[in-house]
Amino acid sequence: MPGFDESLPVLRTSQKALEVMPKKGRVASKADPAEMPWGTSEYVGVRLRHARMTLRLRLRDVAVKAGCSESMLSKIENGRAAPSLNTLYRIAEALGLTVGQLFARGVDLNGLVSRKGQRPVVKFDPLRRGPGSTLERLIPYDRSRLLQGCIHHIAPGGGSDGFIKHEGEEVAYILSGRIKFTVAEADYALNAGDSICYRSEQPHGFRNIGQSTASMIIVNTPPSF
Repeated sequence: MPGFDESLPVLRTSQKALEVMPKKGRVASKADPAEMPWGTSEYVGVRLRHARMTLRLRLRDVAVKAGCSESMLSKIENGRAAPSLNTLYRIAEALGLTVGQLFARGVDLNGLVSRKGQRPVVKFDPLRRGPGSTLERLIPYDRSRLLQGCIHHIAPGGGSDGFIKHEGEEVAYILSGRIKFTVAEADYALNAGDSICYRSEQPHGFRNIGQSTASMIIVNTPPSF
C-alpha cells in the first residue's frame, strides 16, 4: 500500500467542530456520541478529493475501483453524502489510504489521555440506513503507532454494511448490546462482556441484532484499517 501523502490536508476535529450547524430539518445533539450529526463529512470529502487529484485519477477511475457510482463518490467528496463504513474503506483503499489516515490530525505523541467528549467522532451513513453508526477514535492516527483503536456505537440493525478485510489482527470487545460478528462466513452472537479475536485478512463484518444501540471497542495492529 502506498505511503501516506504528507501533502494531504490535516483534519483537525473538536467537539465544537462536530456540533456544526445542522442541515434543515435535522437537529444536532450533544448528549450521546451515537446521536452526533455527521459533522466531518466535508473534511473527509476534501481529503478524498485531494488524494484523488494528487494521484491524477478521475472520479470514474476511483468509483470503479471502489465499486460505487460516480455520482455517489462526487457527493461524498463534496460533503453531501455520508458513506457506510464499508464504502469508505473501499474508497480509501482505491486511493492507497486507510480509513485512519483520512481522519489523521496533528498528534502529540507524548499525550497519553483522550477525554470523553473530546475524541474525534464520525457518523456513517445516517440518511440511507436509519440512525447509522458512529466511530469514536481512541488512538489518533500517526505512522509511528502500532495500534489502531475505536469505539463503535451501532444503532439497531446497523453495522459494517458488508465485509472488510485488511492486513493484521484485531480484537473486539462488546461494551453493551448484542452484536452478530461474521468472520470467514461463520457467525458469532456476542453480548456485553464478550470478545472476539481474528486475523484481519479474513472477511469480517458485524451487525447490531439487538433492540437498542450497541457499543464495542475494536483494536487492531498494524493500523491497516
